[in-house]
Amino acid sequence: MLFYLKKVTGGLLLPLPFLLLVIATGILLLWFSRWQKAGKIVISVGWLVLLLLSLQPVADRLLQPVEERYPTWNGDAKYDYIVVLGGGYTYNPEWAPSSNLISNSLPRVTEGVRQWLRHPSAIMVFTGAAGGNNPMSNAETAAKVAQSLGVPADHTLALSQPKDTEEESHAVRAAIGDHPFLLVTSASHLPRAMRFFEAAGLKPIPVPANQMAITSPLYWFERVTPSAVWLGHSERAGYELLGQLWQWMKGIRSPSTEPRQ
Repeated sequence: MLFYLKKVTGGLLLPLPFLLLVIATGILLLWFSRWQKAGKIVISVGWLVLLLLSLQPVADRLLQPVEERYPTWNGDAKYDYIVVLGGGYTYNPEWAPSSNLISNSLPRVTEGVRQWLRHPSAIMVFTGAAGGNNPMSNAETAAKVAQSLGVPADHTLALSQPKDTEEESHAVRAAIGDHPFLLVTSASHLPRAMRFFEAAGLKPIPVPANQMAITSPLYWFERVTPSAVWLGHSERAGYELLGQLWQWMKGIRSPSTEPRQ
């Protein structure tokens, strides 16, 4: 129950649903109260904030500080395990395997496979429970995608019980003990994931994937045109802020400031 309450509450606090609630409040004030001026102010503020969060310079300025903590991993050290954390997914056996990985999941798996190709003796560990009425778990779906990209089935391990990052850290500890390992997840999620895994007494090596905040050149019109893409970047920053607040409330401390090499 706590898991679903956390997901629903957190979802409503993300930029788009929260600002739609703000704008809806303003509309209700205009239509059903005498607070006409207050309603206009609420609607105007909600619209302005939504506009700003849909612009690339604002969205990526919010997201970049979260993503840039850990650099892309290209180290030569050998590790026995590559842990790839779960994300969005569905399962339709008639689709191409990679089509079943939604949003942040596919970049995580492809980065994990890239690392495995550099160290093909390693075991790839995938995490994530079954969502909704899906017949296959997140972990099993991701493992199938890795196998479709050339990773042998006997080099994959699916942990299908954990529903969130904290549970993933405990499941990984139970599966591989205290072995050092490469921890692959989205760049924005990695600082929070490192806190959970280090708090569980593990020795993760941070491997960011799915970097989203753009610092390379763009066309000028891409920077000034509102887009759902940039709003998604703002949402990602907001999601991680809420996650870090939840960690703080639980007393989970930050990892060391220097990433392991």
